[in-house]
Amino acid sequence: MAHAKTSYVCLPCRASYKQPYPGRYDRERLCPRCTAPLVHVGSAFAPPRRRDAAAWRTLSVLLHAGVRFHEGCCGDGPGYRPRTVREVRERMAYARATGEPFDRALVRPEVQAPAGKRLPAPPIHP
Repeated sequence: MAHAKTSYVCLPCRASYKQPYPGRYDRERLCPRCTAPLVHVGSAFAPPRRRDAAAWRTLSVLLHAGVRFHEGCCGDGPGYRPRTVREVRERMAYARATGEPFDRALVRPEVQAPAGKRLPAPPIHP
């Protein structure tokens, strides 16, 4: 029987690789293209297309915040994850306004302003 596999990502190459789960004595995994360290993202990860720069930027923010894509206990997936830069900005503004940690605000399915407060408008980049 084959061993279970999980996903690893190389952000500079915008590439995803399925490899066996990390073992007790495994070394750091390196990208076969650029030899940069691979990031363990979890078994429920679906990579964006390589040309989709906005999706990879969103993924980079999620990974740097510590958000991963591991299966839930009932096989229902990792839960909500933002897919666009706009959603990430909204959740980061929510975290700043409420004081909630960024990693929890990023995986929250709905973002609402706290009572009596207004969320700041996300910055507009030309």
